[in-house]
Amino acid sequence: MAEKRFQINPVGKGQRNLGRWDMFATWFGANANNGTWYIGGIIAACGLVGGFWAMLIASVISYLFLSLVSLMGYETGLSTTTLSRASFGIRGSVIPSVINFIMFMGWTAVNTFIAATSLSFIFHSFFGWPLFGQSGGNKGLIVGILIMSVLHILSIISGQKSVRIIERVGIILVIFFVLWEGIVVFRHVSFHELLNWTVPVKDRMPFGAALDILAAFNLAWVTSAADFSRFAKTKSVSTVSAFWGALVGVVSFAAMGMSTAISIALTSGIYNPDNSDPSTVANELGLGTVAMVVIVLTSMTSNAVNLQASGSALNNLFSRLSLRSSLLIATVIATLLTFIPLINGDFLAVFTAFLDYIGMLLGPIIAIMVVDYFCDKETYVQPNFEQERGAFWYKGGFNYPVIILFAFGVLLYLILSNVAFLKETTGATFIVMAIVALLYYGLLQYQSKRKAKQ
Repeated sequence: MAEKRFQINPVGKGQRNLGRWDMFATWFGANANNGTWYIGGIIAACGLVGGFWAMLIASVISYLFLSLVSLMGYETGLSTTTLSRASFGIRGSVIPSVINFIMFMGWTAVNTFIAATSLSFIFHSFFGWPLFGQSGGNKGLIVGILIMSVLHILSIISGQKSVRIIERVGIILVIFFVLWEGIVVFRHVSFHELLNWTVPVKDRMPFGAALDILAAFNLAWVTSAADFSRFAKTKSVSTVSAFWGALVGVVSFAAMGMSTAISIALTSGIYNPDNSDPSTVANELGLGTVAMVVIVLTSMTSNAVNLQASGSALNNLFSRLSLRSSLLIATVIATLLTFIPLINGDFLAVFTAFLDYIGMLLGPIIAIMVVDYFCDKETYVQPNFEQERGAFWYKGGFNYPVIILFAFGVLLYLILSNVAFLKETTGATFIVMAIVALLYYGLLQYQSKRKAKQ
């Protein structure tokens, strides 16, 4: 009986067409979005200085991993979830694939929800519809969600070229919007006032907790890095351009999210992270309809990345599906998920719970994949990713020691994230990643010695 083949879709040399600016714009646009702004408002609870340092430390560490996974994608031509077959097993890769799919569906839903909130402000201005949160305000939000979903589907149908155009136009509008917001903010309050704002005791966020939230936010992009770097023209484009695009995007938008949230706290006397999304901020600062339209466009640039990553994950799970079909299915599911905060009634609670889920799961996966590749990259050849009973088949398609180590990493995070000292200092995410990486490296060395003896 012929062995079963688990199909992969490596990128050919002719498809490597992303240049330096394209890669920078992709990752800048991925972070210059509503979710990043909202994260900035949340970590404002550390104060401006504390929040900025937490953002910088977590982002630099996370995007070094982004560069490493980008290099893996560039050198192999494979997506991130396909690469996970090497460490988790061909069938075991279902674990990171399902996690990636759900996670990027969640991010698409988050950005769509905030963009729909912006649209509800536009509907209020033009048609007098009630705002979200007011009686009858759900109508504008629901219509906004449906409009955003149609725009996502149209961009998918139009293909990769249209996505690239959206990203290039979006990055210009985003830079304009950030500068505009900055000017308006500093008309209301001075930098000295922002710097010296004291966080209310009941709202204060420990530094380590902020690091964990930001790590979860930033590491989410790492598990999609190879999905884009495999299309890069050169190695430096895949790594350096990706690193700086993501870092500049997150720093600029999260810093502005922090500043505007603190600005509103200073002028109103109330710090409320739930009012730190860009739509509410733009409305509070009186920026008008144009700002809302820009927020909607930034959501589209970010969700182009989210949907591409979720489509790649679904494609790894069901290789007979075309990538376009996977993207369309992902868009429909994301639309349904967008209604969860509407049903729950508390966007902040849903958002923070989502971030906890990400931080718990992503760190161990990334640590394992990076160690595996750089310790054993000579085995990363196409037949091993496809063949039943090949090098990545392990036992029944699953690499059980790795799956056990992954589960250990998740459990370790749950324990360490509740340690008071770590909450105040380093957080748990990067410590867990370091421990899992060391344990996996030790496991590989042990297995290598056993093979040598045999």
